[in-house]
Amino acid sequence: MADKQTVLGRITQLAKANTNALLDRAEDPGKMIDQLIRDYTNNIAAAEDAVAQTIGNLRLAEQDHAADLAAATDWGQKAAAASARAEQLRTAGNALDADKFDNLAKLAIGKQLTAEREAADAEPLIASQSDVVLRLKAGLVTMKDKLGDLKTRRNALVARHKTAEAQTRVQGALSTINVLDPTSEISRFEETVRREEANAAGQAEVAASSLDAQFDELTTSSASIEIEARLALLKAGQV
Repeated sequence: MADKQTVLGRITQLAKANTNALLDRAEDPGKMIDQLIRDYTNNIAAAEDAVAQTIGNLRLAEQDHAADLAAATDWGQKAAAASARAEQLRTAGNALDADKFDNLAKLAIGKQLTAEREAADAEPLIASQSDVVLRLKAGLVTMKDKLGDLKTRRNALVARHKTAEAQTRVQGALSTINVLDPTSEISRFEETVRREEANAAGQAEVAASSLDAQFDELTTSSASIEIEARLALLKAGQV
């Protein structure tokens, strides 16, 4: 009987082990919960078989008890009939046959007592089995209620998981940018443009300086030519 009392406990432990294994390797929550529902349904079926067997044993015990009570009643009636017949024969002066019926009455009484003892011995066991059956039925109802709740919450759990995943992705994306300065990338680009503009201006200045130097050189060359011409005129006595 102890084995029957713990059958739901063993099945529940198996269900928990299967659940933990699924959760440990869960990737797709929808598929995980669907598999969990299938496994839990199978566990309930196994529990139903165990409970049915326990109930079957109880019903057999009840039938045997009823049979013992019926046998006790039947043997009591036979004992009474044999005793009455014995008294009739003894009254008629047939002591020999009267003794035979008294012996039959004693045998019937012995059978009656045996049946009564067997019925009495079975009553505590039947009471215990009845209590176990009630608890097993209650446990089975609880398992079925949990399965129904799991089926009801399945879509909500999947939706919540998807929402959490989306939030995680958003937070990951936000962590890759500077949320305190959304123009940081533009500022960097502006700095690059300013440097390019400064570089172009520097090159323009360099080019301008080179052109001025050329004109200065040209001016210097013209002055030297004029000086040389004047010197030549001077030496020629024309000045």
